[in-house]
Amino acid sequence: MLESYLTGLLVCGGIIVAIGAQNAYILGQAIRREHHWWSAGLCMVSDIVLFSLGMFGVSAALMAMPDALEIMRWLGVAFLVWLAIQALVRASRGRAALESGEITRRSLKGVLFTTLAVTLLNPQVYLDTLLLIPAIGAQQENPATFVAGASSASILWFGALAWGGSALAPVLSRPMAWRVIDGVIGVMMAVIAIQLAVSGL
Repeated sequence: MLESYLTGLLVCGGIIVAIGAQNAYILGQAIRREHHWWSAGLCMVSDIVLFSLGMFGVSAALMAMPDALEIMRWLGVAFLVWLAIQALVRASRGRAALESGEITRRSLKGVLFTTLAVTLLNPQVYLDTLLLIPAIGAQQENPATFVAGASSASILWFGALAWGGSALAPVLSRPMAWRVIDGVIGVMMAVIAIQLAVSGL
């Protein structure tokens, strides 16, 4: 039982860390202190739901719909390009007010919608959570404990991103630091979009 839990924790932890677009978005929200715990919590819940669905056989349905994955792929490319442009525009313009209390905050609804889009419009998320992870989980002695380990990895990782980004916000409040952060996030989003468009799934 413990072995299945640890396998889920370590294997799925590595997979979650590799989903760059989602991580970059959550980190940016945390540094801006803009509804970052809500955003991180939504990512945790999404992962837990997808892990559970994958273990209950949704992977078979996903494999039977390659056209749907292709549509999701191009929707994901378009959305990532849009996020990249937004971040790069912010980086080029700089920010007039950089202290946490002075930044124009988006609504909670807007942040949650964008978080869902970053999560669900990335086809790689489905391949990882509905295909790869269930394939590993099916080989475990206790699949339910494996899912618990995978869920724990998501909670720990996104919790660390939200806390760490928020804790670093005062240090990164200088104009140049914000421009570098937005620039890096923009480049990351663009690279992931290009990779998804060129290499496919």
